Amino acid sequence: MKVEFEVSDFIPASPDQVYSAWLDSDEHSAMTGGYALITNHIGGIFEAWDGYITGKNLGIVQSNRIFQQWRTSEFEESDEDSLLEILFESEAEGTRIIIRHTNLPEHGMKYEQGWRDSYFSPMKAYFETKSK
Repeated sequence: MKVEFEVSDFIPASPDQVYSAWLDSDEHSAMTGGYALITNHIGGIFEAWDGYITGKNLGIVQSNRIFQQWRTSEFEESDEDSLLEILFESEAEGTRIIIRHTNLPEHGMKYEQGWRDSYFSPMKAYFETKSK
């Protein structure tokens, strides 16, 4: 059975800032605390969190949407890649970031909390510090 979920949070930065940081190796690394090697073009491969996450960019809409194939080192070799859609919606004084994660293997629900702990929390701290 495939698993899917959606999570979102408020980030205190513009959609352009959050989108740009997500697709930049140095900024992605700085905002999450784990090494990332990111590409910003369709078909480009990436890795994040010191190689724990790998994938490929399937679709990109500047400052609005990123669509990726996504997997972690915990996926079995026989598991299909999951699909990750990241949306950046403008809100007063920041961005609503929405993560839609689909086609996950059965153990995939744990990534719902992982997005909160390993992305949303450090991203908030990163952009709060950056704006001061």
